[in-house]
Amino acid sequence: MRTCLNWSGGKDAALALSHLLDGADHEVVRLLTTVSTEYDRSTTHGVRRELYNEQAAAIGLPLQIVELPAGVTDEQYATRMRAAHRDLAEAAIDAVAFGDIFLEDVREYREERLATVPVEGVWPIWGRDTADLVEELFDRGFEATVVCVDDAVLEESFVGRAYDRAFVDDLPPAVDPAGEHGEFHTFVTDGPVFDRPVAVTRGELVTRSPPGGTFHYCDLKPVGHG
Repeated sequence: MRTCLNWSGGKDAALALSHLLDGADHEVVRLLTTVSTEYDRSTTHGVRRELYNEQAAAIGLPLQIVELPAGVTDEQYATRMRAAHRDLAEAAIDAVAFGDIFLEDVREYREERLATVPVEGVWPIWGRDTADLVEELFDRGFEATVVCVDDAVLEESFVGRAYDRAFVDDLPPAVDPAGEHGEFHTFVTDGPVFDRPVAVTRGELVTRSPPGGTFHYCDLKPVGHG
């Protein structure tokens, strides 16, 4: 199946890509991500558009970016994603894959949206124990930086750290080691799906309180960026 991966730039998407590439059922031909037009960054992770482009170049796949307006509503998001999925179908892409692990409501939402277009949903790492997935991620040699943490569950000191076994060991017991509940988000800089590492520098730490909570961000920059 010609497949597009819903790309967050984080560890779960990277591990899902690795699983797809390991198998014989999917030919991954494209990555798909969303970026805020107001900030030129992802709305959830706070990652710069240019870093997503760097990742895609290092992976060797084209990146389709869905641009979202400031203060995007649920209806606007659904409309733009539906158009993006129709673009996939017109490009003879059979499926779109996701790095979700166990959140049933998230999967149901995606399945409902895909039901309106001729594109199938695929979940390469669905149902796996998150502790096992984290160990697999490290064993495969992925490297990532924590770019966002939810202040409701993690202190600011967790953001900007390498996502490694030491980070996982320091997490409070109630926090999922893969951050599947949105406790934290990561940006992958190296691993078996990359032809070369994505070189970044850690910029300033920023705290923002959009609707829904307070979050701490680490501003990653491409090497050489002013």
